[in-house]
Amino acid sequence: MQLEAERDADHVEFRAVSKTYDGRSYSVRELDLAVKKNEFLTFLGPSGSGKTTSLMMLAGFEAPSSGDILIAGKPVTHTAPHKRNIGVVFQNYALFPHMTVTENLAFPLTVRNYSRSDIGQKVDKALDMVRLRNFAERRPAQLSGGQQQRVALARALIFDPVLVLMDEPLGALDKYLREKLQYEIKRIHSELGVTIIYVTHDQSEALTMSDRIAVFDEGRIQQLATPADIYERPASPFVAGFIGENNLIDATVLEGVAGHSVHRSGWGAVLRAQNQGTLPSGTQSLVSVRPEKITLVPQPGTCDTMLQVRLDQYMYHGDHQRVMFKLPDGGTLLCKIDDASRLGTLSVGDDVIVGWKSEDCFAYPAPRVS
Repeated sequence: MQLEAERDADHVEFRAVSKTYDGRSYSVRELDLAVKKNEFLTFLGPSGSGKTTSLMMLAGFEAPSSGDILIAGKPVTHTAPHKRNIGVVFQNYALFPHMTVTENLAFPLTVRNYSRSDIGQKVDKALDMVRLRNFAERRPAQLSGGQQQRVALARALIFDPVLVLMDEPLGALDKYLREKLQYEIKRIHSELGVTIIYVTHDQSEALTMSDRIAVFDEGRIQQLATPADIYERPASPFVAGFIGENNLIDATVLEGVAGHSVHRSGWGAVLRAQNQGTLPSGTQSLVSVRPEKITLVPQPGTCDTMLQVRLDQYMYHGDHQRVMFKLPDGGTLLCKIDDASRLGTLSVGDDVIVGWKSEDCFAYPAPRVS
């Protein structure tokens, strides 16, 4: 019970934290966030959304314009970065080029006045952790990008920090190395149980690695939830459009009851969906459905919404095919299918019936045009 209570404790807190550089526009607006001990939390969002600024304020490299930041219940808003006991990993590795791997790892221990024997033990343990013992005497220029990033990760962890921050740490690597290191970082997190806050704009990276994801836009968190909830139940049109691929259809609310709603598209189709927000009858809405949730030529009675569309193009992607349909109003509808035989004898230009279940479809109030 004690271990569970410790795991559930709030380790990091942002309390009404804002950041402005000119007093008018805000990089971060009234951020309230609690991070659990041992959690792997990802800040995800487009460039300029506030995710990196929030991380830099937590690290102490930026000062909040207002609000407070706490680590383990203690305010650190005015504490110098080197006194926060935080490990930081950057995209550019930030290794000392004139030092060997061993010397790079030993450096944070040396400045903290660890004994020589303790340094030796911790360096050996760190080398084993990131599987680089055979590269201990090499300098950074003699290592691959993936190896350099593993050294940077080990250096951030070697002094047993209370928290590790990672700012786009895999952004400079190719796809193969990036995916390989994702699993390495998750393995290390699982073994050490350290709290990690990770910044990325890569959706698949966030979905793969995180316990929870905070989706940022315009300086605010738009949704904070598990990867499955973020993907399967996006809270807003922005989240639906930013995480994975999504079809968004303009419509008008016909009726809404008990969490479900019925909508009419611009060309008259009836769309059934789950409500995400207040949807009064007669108001404008956006109806969202993911491409993989769309059924091609569904059996009667299997789908709550069915549309007639026209096959426009299809593209082979190995494990699936992407099929693009034209809607009656000139818009497009993307469908993903994992079995090419489902296309049957269909050809470009053919009219096709597609459908989906209301449980896989979400409706949102249409964004206001400013």
